[in-house]
Amino acid sequence: MKILDGGFGRELARRGAPFRQPEWSALALTEAPEIVKEVHLDFIHAGADVITTNNYAVVPFHIGEERFENEVKQLVQIAVDQAKQAVIESDKNVLIAGCLPPLFGSYRADLFQKDKAEKLAHPIIETLSPHVDFWLAETQSCIAEVEAVHALLPKDNREFWVSFTLQDEIQNQQPLLRSGETIEQVIELLSRIKADAVLFNCCQPEVILQAIKAIKTALPESIQVGAYANAFPPQNSEATANDGLDEIRADLNPDLYLNFAKQWEQAGATLIGGCCGIGPEHISALSNFFKK
Repeated sequence: MKILDGGFGRELARRGAPFRQPEWSALALTEAPEIVKEVHLDFIHAGADVITTNNYAVVPFHIGEERFENEVKQLVQIAVDQAKQAVIESDKNVLIAGCLPPLFGSYRADLFQKDKAEKLAHPIIETLSPHVDFWLAETQSCIAEVEAVHALLPKDNREFWVSFTLQDEIQNQQPLLRSGETIEQVIELLSRIKADAVLFNCCQPEVILQAIKAIKTALPESIQVGAYANAFPPQNSEATANDGLDEIRADLNPDLYLNFAKQWEQAGATLIGGCCGIGPEHISALSNFFKK
């Protein structure tokens, strides 16, 4: 079992880092980078084997077109530097995942524009590339964006992980991407682009379990399966992940989250962490159980 880190934006806010809309977790990169490093360190000390660079919100959806145009590389570099420094200070063998965020906004498959994807993704990839151990396209709502971004990555044999976000209500007894695309379509994509891992994140832990069960039976053993759920109540089809500080489920404490993680492992997951609202205390519970 490989343990991933937890949700970054919520943890920044909880520590009093500058945090407001629309910048979300990107704000701390310029106003409090030392807190970004501290969050990474706390996840590492909690037992995370993988940390993800904090450039999720470095997209026009959050920082605006003009600032993205002028500052994208600078902001992504700060995110990289803080992750690398955290690993150095921890003196642990921790991998750094290069975050490939949803380019047009979380949960918003309807906003994807293929003709603009390269312009947005290229400077992010270019800045991350010299520093990260592998790529993680996370909170992906539709297959087309994954295809577009994957095609831009350097062909250097680094692993490519893709994590999809799911509708929080299962339709006709099968989990669906927020685009409405099916697990069968995801399987076809994974085979075509030769992905190394598929995960599900930023959605309900109950739905993730069903997705793991659905996908695991049809995947070759070479493709790892993973999960990192959020702690939100179910989100409807009009929701966007970062349009405000959503309430957090009161029941999703570390013990309950670990119970979900045990079910994911039994269904075939070998990569487990947390998303929005899942903090170091949750990651510590995962690490203490799966690494004992």
